[in-house]
Amino acid sequence: MSRATRDKWRRKEWYDIILPRYFGETKVGETPSDDPEKVEGRVFETTLAAITGDFSQEYMKMYFQVDEIEGHTARTVFKGHEYLRDYLRSLVRRRSTKVDGFFRVYTKDGYRVKVVVTAMTQRRIQTSKEFAIRKVMEAIVLDKAENLTFDQLAHEMVLGKLASDVYNEAKNVCALRHVGVRKSELLAIPNN
Repeated sequence: MSRATRDKWRRKEWYDIILPRYFGETKVGETPSDDPEKVEGRVFETTLAAITGDFSQEYMKMYFQVDEIEGHTARTVFKGHEYLRDYLRSLVRRRSTKVDGFFRVYTKDGYRVKVVVTAMTQRRIQTSKEFAIRKVMEAIVLDKAENLTFDQLAHEMVLGKLASDVYNEAKNVCALRHVGVRKSELLAIPNN
């Protein structure tokens, strides 16, 4: 290792990555940087299991983006989440239907969010029933977005409350095996 490379690393300082308040404000990692402005905007990835300590939630990848620096503390905002590919693949079965609903919504406090809800049925179903399930998904996602702030919506998407509400309504259409919010993404933050 050359002297210039070693000096470059020595000049860097470490910044603690802190989760948003609605996810417990715990430290999720560290990042090196020679300039605090370079840390702002970085996206960090972790799993829900690392946050909650529950290994059964290892299938969900979470993304947080640094939006504020205080000393050596980097505060983050929830950027989105998604199922791991292996987990999604394990849910798919032969002779059943996978129904996806893609929705772009505004929360009560003006955040624009993309939400992808997935439902797996017990057996193959007609397209009319797929359509009915998608309508149920849309109604619930729009209702939640209208009535919840971004942090409340993020909590419900990640911890399964939104999926549970969709399941309870859509099970009247046909027998379901799994319902979940398989992906979410923060598209825009309101200008304050």
